[in-house]
Amino acid sequence: MPIDYSIDNARRLVVARGSGAFTPEEVFAYQREVWSRSDVAGYDELVDMTGVETVVEATSDNIWQLAELAAGMDSDSPRTTKMAIVAPQDLLFGLGRMFDAYRNADRRSNKEVRVFRTIEEAMAFLGVDGTL
Repeated sequence: MPIDYSIDNARRLVVARGSGAFTPEEVFAYQREVWSRSDVAGYDELVDMTGVETVVEATSDNIWQLAELAAGMDSDSPRTTKMAIVAPQDLLFGLGRMFDAYRNADRRSNKEVRVFRTIEEAMAFLGVDGTL
């Protein structure tokens, strides 16, 4: 799977890293696998797409479906969580912005999503010190 993730319980943060070819099936699988876990409810998320080389079948419909699924899986925590997407490549940055717009349009969403070009900007937005 070109999406590897780790859970940093001390920081209440899920860190996902994409690599190689990015497909809708793998992104949906990641979403379902990680965010169905009760132990990460209320955690922030960092998605680093720096290592992604190719995006397969990225359509606005796929992105809308992913945003809808993600918003529906948000925890009922009163705390608004944050999601930072790191996308230095133009195509991935644009896709990330599209995901952000669709997700924020869903009333069930309680995650503040932002897209960044660098990991440093993303970590600052998340309030994360140190290295990952």
